[in-house]
Amino acid sequence: MDNTEDLEKICQKIIKLDPKMRSARIINSRGHLAAGGMKKGIFSLESQKQDEMMFMELSLRVRMRREFDHEFGEVHFSMSYRDKVIVMSFPLNNDDTLLLSCEKDIDFGKLPFKVLKIITPLKKSPRKTF
Repeated sequence: MDNTEDLEKICQKIIKLDPKMRSARIINSRGHLAAGGMKKGIFSLESQKQDEMMFMELSLRVRMRREFDHEFGEVHFSMSYRDKVIVMSFPLNNDDTLLLSCEKDIDFGKLPFKVLKIITPLKKSPRKTF
């Protein structure tokens, strides 16, 4: 999928998986927002400048994790359980990443596997980076 509109639809589908979802964003290989955003009516806990820094750091971290794929296998998702939110990242193709945030009381034992079913086509198809 190389169409921003298609990526937006995927982000919206993921946000609708659970009412406790806060955001679904696709971050490109350079750490820039490619699609998605905050759920309507929900405000970001960080400033736009902090978002940009977080996206760049995430992009780098995802690429660095691939260094261990040979030893441990491919990363399917990573999760951070923080004081205020849960943050999950899902590596896609071409070093793109799906970044999710949700309320802490979400069922984080099931949600990532529902997301993996939705993003499997993204992981298999090559996509031009933005």
